Amino acid sequence: MRWLALLLLLLPVAARAESDPAESARAAIELLSEAEAELRAAEKASDRVAALTQTIHAYEVGLDALREGLRRATIRETAIAGVFEARRARISRLVGVLGSMSSAPAPMSLLHPDGPLAAVHAGMVVGEVVPALQEEAEELRASLEEMRMLRELQQGAVEVLEQGLRGAEKARVALSQAISERRALPPRFIADPEQLQALVNSADTLGAFADGLLSIETLPDSVPEGNVDFASRKGRLALPVLGRVLRGYNEADAAGITRPGLIIATRPRALVTLPAPATIRYLGPLLDYGQVAVVEPAEGILLVLAGMGQVYGRLGEVLPEGAPVGLMGGEVPQSQAILTETGQVGDSHRSETLYIEIREDGSPVDPGTWFALQDMNGR
Repeated sequence: MRWLALLLLLLPVAARAESDPAESARAAIELLSEAEAELRAAEKASDRVAALTQTIHAYEVGLDALREGLRRATIRETAIAGVFEARRARISRLVGVLGSMSSAPAPMSLLHPDGPLAAVHAGMVVGEVVPALQEEAEELRASLEEMRMLRELQQGAVEVLEQGLRGAEKARVALSQAISERRALPPRFIADPEQLQALVNSADTLGAFADGLLSIETLPDSVPEGNVDFASRKGRLALPVLGRVLRGYNEADAAGITRPGLIIATRPRALVTLPAPATIRYLGPLLDYGQVAVVEPAEGILLVLAGMGQVYGRLGEVLPEGAPVGLMGGEVPQSQAILTETGQVGDSHRSETLYIEIREDGSPVDPGTWFALQDMNGR
């Protein structure tokens, strides 16, 4: 898929950002241009759901890279300004002294209180100071030029951000429409809707609900087949959403509450996709978790995704790897707000959280053993 190629492009972009934030931001702009081309192609694609999913990923990767490039550009500009201010006073004093010396009458400039030898020594010192000052002045000039370039880059990023945000939202709306117009995929099982609703009404915990799903009777000979490749991919699955691990398995939050899953901090309206082919066992609201998707990637294994604002699909559908199952909630900030946040440190811009739980034979296990967190956590 082309969005995977874009994600691979982001890795060197992030590496270059440490030394050249301007180059990183420009590379991100190229990613957004690629996403715009993806959107135009998706409108004509035969499988619009798959094409639009790739397009949204491309936009998310490009916007994330641009945010990071601008954040580093802001930090770099602040550092340059601080160094410049610290040096400017000292250089101004030295330039003033040299200026007063050069404006003095020629005979007076040759005099020294300690005699001719001291005057020669003073001349030698001046001869060494002037080239050093010139070199430092060149460094400052280069720094000022870099700061000017960074400011122009930030000012020009407003239009790019606005186009990217509009394109991403257009792709999300088109994806919702494409899924609603898509013919239902052949279900692998059909559950009793009354049993399912009774389970939803009686559920007091997410884990108990997930375990109860496996006990619901299905039509004979319609139980989903196991995904034989799923177990072999343990430790290499991609996270379902572009984000950062906020809390790990059984890691306590500020209130001391622990949960047997991962909490991923992500941006508003981020796309949530399946890390592997799976059968949908439940989609909808549950308790205080918002919109929840429970899927079965292999017999006896359930993947729970909770905290979304919108879910896609139908009960019993078998979806391929990378298929969209939902969107995170929240409101996407405007471009000016994004530019303001680029100078901040932390994950305040990742205001939404996706909860991920994996259950094997009814017991929760550490999702960190299934997902490639070392590769995806820095996105």
